[in-house]
Amino acid sequence: MSTPAPVGSPDAAHEVLQRVFGYDSFRGDQQEIISHVVAGGDALVLMPTGGGKSLCYQIPALVRDGVGVVISPLIALMQDQVDTLNALGVRAGFLNSTQMPHERQEVEKAFLSGELDLLYLAPERLRVEATVRLLDRGKISLFAIDEAHCVAQWGHDFRPDYLALSELHERWPDIPRVALTATATPATHDEIAGRLNLVDAKHFVASFDRPNIQYRIEGKQDPKKQLLRLLREEHPDDAGIVYCLSRASVEKTAEFLVQSGITALPYHAGLDARTRAENQSRFLREDGVVMVATIAFGMGIDKPDVRFVAHLDLPKSVEGYYQETGRAGRDGLPSTAWLAYGLQDVVQQRKMIDGSEGDQAHRRRLSAHVDAMLALCETVECRRVQLLAYFGEKGAPCGNCDTCLAPPASWDGTIAAQKLLSTVFRLAKERRQKFGAGQVIDILRGKKTANVIKFDHDTLSVFGVGADLDDNAWRGVVRQLLAQGLLAVEGEYGTLALTEASGEVLGQRREVMLRREPERTRAKSSGGSGSSGKAKAAPADLPEAAVPVFERLRAWRSATAKEQGVPAYVIFHDATLREIATAGPATLEALAGISGVGENKLAKYGQQILDALAE
Repeated sequence: MSTPAPVGSPDAAHEVLQRVFGYDSFRGDQQEIISHVVAGGDALVLMPTGGGKSLCYQIPALVRDGVGVVISPLIALMQDQVDTLNALGVRAGFLNSTQMPHERQEVEKAFLSGELDLLYLAPERLRVEATVRLLDRGKISLFAIDEAHCVAQWGHDFRPDYLALSELHERWPDIPRVALTATATPATHDEIAGRLNLVDAKHFVASFDRPNIQYRIEGKQDPKKQLLRLLREEHPDDAGIVYCLSRASVEKTAEFLVQSGITALPYHAGLDARTRAENQSRFLREDGVVMVATIAFGMGIDKPDVRFVAHLDLPKSVEGYYQETGRAGRDGLPSTAWLAYGLQDVVQQRKMIDGSEGDQAHRRRLSAHVDAMLALCETVECRRVQLLAYFGEKGAPCGNCDTCLAPPASWDGTIAAQKLLSTVFRLAKERRQKFGAGQVIDILRGKKTANVIKFDHDTLSVFGVGADLDDNAWRGVVRQLLAQGLLAVEGEYGTLALTEASGEVLGQRREVMLRREPERTRAKSSGGSGSSGKAKAAPADLPEAAVPVFERLRAWRSATAKEQGVPAYVIFHDATLREIATAGPATLEALAGISGVGENKLAKYGQQILDALAE
């Protein structure tokens, strides 16, 4: 790789952006962040997935003298991260526990001789004295702490090894540090700054809005069939991620999709390391693979063409939900974030909190996370507005989420709430019994089921008072009362119980407004990938004549990537191929003007692309 422009040059960072990465201009706060770090300043960067966080440390590492040391928890992905940089002509390496001794020695030698631009380390490596001594002997340009939310216990992915990173400044006080994360509430933001000694650093908070993602949440009926409909009607042959809460659910869902003709793979901690690695590799390297996983999968996945992220269970927090859905549409193209959500999800989350380890403060923190997630699910307002508000950002209705495209009706559920709460109250007071939602609903609707008759509940004064609503409507009432804190679940069996706030409703001091769900949520949009079941999102905005050219370029990219043993996006992103297909450059000079075509890739692939275009 040629020598970067001198540090003192005001155009050094921009020159690297164009020459190495192939982009003409910076996005958002990138230029200000990069200039600050290049000048030796510490920075804390909050920027959404797909916003270009990696450039905020990669370019300063290339401009400053020395090697940029990147702390990342993603051992399984370090090889792909290094391959991506090497394809750009950047000299990158990593040190982690997966390497043989001779491989580590080669990387260490390259680091000490100044033959690396970037070195990736897992946080636990910094606890090894040999690693610390190695860093002392080399020339370090900066420390980048990726996935910085891992240091925050208030966040959703706490990693104890990250706590030791506060010592970086103490040992290397003159080396700038930049900590980056794609998600943080104001509370998490403050905790990251405090734990990493970055309170006095310059903080950069970009907009958390991902306008290309269409957020949709629908009631659970038959969730696997609902998921299959989404995939068949809106995302055939698209890459995507399906998140499930349990390992068993992952296995069953993956098997169901395979039997339905979908290329799907499971990923969870119960699988052996080799199987997980193979499945992850297929997802990254093959087109149209659906990964069914627990939340153990996905952090740091750089695959830009994930067209949908689906959740079959309620996420534990809005931060986790945002982080997971953010893995869709990193290339800026229309993508879908879809969630199926039901009463059992609420009961299950409440039970998990009650049975969790830790003190009362810890359980309150978990409960606050779930409450915020429930509020997002139950809102009748724009989901994007509520999502942004959670991160302290104001937004206007987006016109591209389900509540904007098909606004749900709200209704006065005060009387229904009083009927349900009265039933729970009378069961507890008159019969000294507590039951789950199903049996309470049976009493309300006047159903003489086995348990109702066995305990003479058909003689209660509330028996049959809710016959005006069907089972599904009553489940919605229970779910929303739980979400509003007007009802609680208790014990191993998830029985219903009153809360302090229940008395306000029963005493007619509080009105209860409820959301009336449509029978089936089918968002329609001219811009999002949820629009009326079109065949594929990829060529949607291409001129008709450019579609076969784009597909030809994708075929060339797939073959090239397979030959090199790297993911297709390491060669070129879809967005770059789309621009090439539309512009039809006839010379290397013209091809160099395409966004994403840097100096190294032009030299390596330029003629091949021109040949493919000339066919």
